[in-house]
Amino acid sequence: MDSQMKQLQDALVDIETDAEQLLLARHLLVENDRMRNANREALTALRKRARTTKTSVSSPFEVIMKDMEGTSGKQLVKEICPTCGNHDPKEDTWLMFPGSDIFAHVPFHVAHTVLDKDQERLDYDTKKLQSFVKEKSFAISEKGALADIISPGIVKSLVSLTDKPK
Repeated sequence: MDSQMKQLQDALVDIETDAEQLLLARHLLVENDRMRNANREALTALRKRARTTKTSVSSPFEVIMKDMEGTSGKQLVKEICPTCGNHDPKEDTWLMFPGSDIFAHVPFHVAHTVLDKDQERLDYDTKKLQSFVKEKSFAISEKGALADIISPGIVKSLVSLTDKPK
């Protein structure tokens, strides 16, 4: 094989590999967004059940000021969960564990804590995937100088290639 053809073939294989990784990352981003939205909806449903919003629960400072009436053996700081609020955290609720088809009857506080942690993980994964997509897109665009070497007709035929089922 001619050396120029070998270089061209290697360059095309490299670009195609990067493009496949980019498409896979975009697909994972879509799946991740679906899970994030479902998780967010579940957290909203739990907040509605507890009749709280992210800003409706008083701050720890307000609790300190209310509870500082005496210096008896009483706690100075009462922990208030921003999701539970005054809702009974021991009340059981059904939870389907992420990534499985298992339902469990768990306390309310445990359910929203699991969902909160899962939401944080999904947010982190989304940011990681978005940066990967940016890097791969940039790498592919940097390698796009092949259009000067390859005739526009060949580029057009490569772009319009489709897989036909057998």
